[in-house]
Amino acid sequence: MSNTFVTRLFAVVLAVFLLTGGFAGAVSAQEAPFGTTVTVAEGETHQGTLEVVAGTVVVAGTVDGDLQGVAGTVVVTDTGRVTGDVGVAAGSVTVDGAVGGDVEVAAGVLDVGETAVVAGILEAGAGDVRLDGTVEGDVTLGADTIVVGETAVVGGSLTYDAQRFSLADGASVAGSVVRDDSLVVSTPVFGVETDSFALPQWVGAAYGLLVNLVLGAVLLLVAPRFAARVTSVGTAQAIKSGGVGLLVLVGVPVALVLLLLTIVGIPLSIAGFLAFGLVLWVTTVYGALVLGTWLLSLGEYESRWAALAVGVLLVSLVGLVPLGGVLQFLVLLVGLGAFALALRGEGGDEGDESVGAVGGDEAQTA
Repeated sequence: MSNTFVTRLFAVVLAVFLLTGGFAGAVSAQEAPFGTTVTVAEGETHQGTLEVVAGTVVVAGTVDGDLQGVAGTVVVTDTGRVTGDVGVAAGSVTVDGAVGGDVEVAAGVLDVGETAVVAGILEAGAGDVRLDGTVEGDVTLGADTIVVGETAVVGGSLTYDAQRFSLADGASVAGSVVRDDSLVVSTPVFGVETDSFALPQWVGAAYGLLVNLVLGAVLLLVAPRFAARVTSVGTAQAIKSGGVGLLVLVGVPVALVLLLLTIVGIPLSIAGFLAFGLVLWVTTVYGALVLGTWLLSLGEYESRWAALAVGVLLVSLVGLVPLGGVLQFLVLLVGLGAFALALRGEGGDEGDESVGAVGGDEAQTA
């Protein structure tokens, strides 16, 4: 593999790391609002609205303003205080401290602890919600599971929509407790209102088809010979590619988790997971290209662009039918394995224009 190709690949990965903040470590909120971990330390005060994009956000001190952002985890500790509103989208949100305004959250898990005091309203759309603290205003919750503990105090009404809901005997709700099946929770992130609603399945499939076609076109235009190598390996050694893909799919996350256990390795591990996610997307498209090439070869037709269109379209369509995910998974494994084998040099020399048979049209341009 030429130094030029390796340099180009490294540049792409580096750009992704920089865009995602993968190289950033723990930083103070006063230094930068972007990073793996953004912290307002105990005794520290951040003046004005804190807008963040990070893996983890910890407020142990004071945010003298609003807290807005997107993160993997957001924590307002029992010593933490936000004088304004909290509007975040995150995997998990924990509030144990004081919030002077409203709390509006979109999250996988929301936990409002016993020591939490929210002076305004609480609105949340989440997978699981537990409320044990004090909310002086109304509470509106949409979730799969909602648990209101015995130490919870709600100064207004409680409106909810949940598959499983429990209200402890000791909980205090000043207003009414009403279930509303048509509930829509609006969460402002960076000042923009986002409503929780369900898109039809075909909309997601159409969007996935479009972005995968665009990515596939970029891959064919930027590195046509490497795409030819991946396709050559994937079509000629599909079983081997699938086996290698399974090993990579299992082995890389295990290695990154082990790296995560070391303090110095935490930023590298997080960056690695981000990069691996990008690789999985790329190799899914490569897998679709392999599938399309194989299908066209049955009719003795060769075209890399037609192969891309046929493969991506088929992979998108099977996702709409039962067990279609199995085929999509197999396509990913073959694409991932062929990608790894091509990086090792299998599939012919990068400069060999006869490699890959991803279509007769690229034999002149590859």
